[in-house]
Amino acid sequence: MEVAEAQSVRVLPRGPGLRYEPKLDGHRTILWRGDDVVRLQAGRSGRDVTAVWADLAWAGMALEPGTVLDGEVVIMRDGVLDFGAVQARAASTPARARLLAEQLPAHYAVWDCLAHHGEDVRSRPYDERRALLLDVLAGQPPPIQPVLMTDDPEVALLWYSSLRTIGIEGLVIKRASGVYRKGRIWTKIRHAETVDAVVVGYTGAATRPRALAVRLPDGRITLSQRLTAPVTAAAALHLVASAHGPRARTPAGDAFTPADVDLVVEVLAGTTARHAVVTVTRVR
Repeated sequence: MEVAEAQSVRVLPRGPGLRYEPKLDGHRTILWRGDDVVRLQAGRSGRDVTAVWADLAWAGMALEPGTVLDGEVVIMRDGVLDFGAVQARAASTPARARLLAEQLPAHYAVWDCLAHHGEDVRSRPYDERRALLLDVLAGQPPPIQPVLMTDDPEVALLWYSSLRTIGIEGLVIKRASGVYRKGRIWTKIRHAETVDAVVVGYTGAATRPRALAVRLPDGRITLSQRLTAPVTAAAALHLVASAHGPRARTPAGDAFTPADVDLVVEVLAGTTARHAVVTVTRVR
């Protein structure tokens, strides 16, 4: 399933026919409820992550067969969204994930219904899909729940300001008449301005990279700052399976090992604007 995405804006869009949802800090995930099983797909890479989120797969068995949902896997710790905990579970082995599921139970915050009773509904308007989503999840207990939605920009701004303390990143804005398709069809406004960068290599070992060589949106190639443990683990999953080239250097002269890998990371845009070294916040 190829997912819809959002383009960053700096000012909250207003106008008739707009819908606002809180932007959560987690892992984009597609849930497929088949006749006998539930399968979970990492939204951007397409990898099967059912074993990692087995607790959500089990909960998904309560859904009607033929249902496909789009949403975010999140983990709350002490009332705050903890992206590091999500990364830790995502990078774990299936055996380790079962243990972490007890310590760090996941929730699936759903914002779209892509199939209903086996029918592909992506071509239907957002408002119709939202109604189907609420129907699918009616009476469904946690950990699978719909995200909030409002058509009032003032309510959305209240969410934007007041929910930041619990880890809400910002807002996603969608058109009531919009269909679901691949590409940046939505807009988003967020507290910490970030950009996506393409990974072209790394330093250290593929199994434990110290830093990533990334291509920024303006075409520059640079090394990141030292990676955090969760980002290291998440990046290693992709790097160990990639083809590696001979040593190369960035325009600034920093050496790295090139990697032919389909991997995008999120970096702090403010850092990239001031320095040649970027901070990787997560693997997309």
